[in-house]
Amino acid sequence: MLRYAVIFFVIAIIAAVLGFSGIAGAATNIAWILFVVFLILAVVSLIRGRRV
Repeated sequence: MLRYAVIFFVIAIIAAVLGFSGIAGAATNIAWILFVVFLILAVVSLIRGRRV
């Protein structure tokens, strides 16, 4: 999931450089959402792993 967040972030940077602000904004939002979901799942995974 972190890989997809990085991919969308790179797409956002390329789109911003080329002047496609709408696409860059959408890709940035998708990357941010994926990164937050990744962090939440990583924390849950760490917590569940320590209880076993």
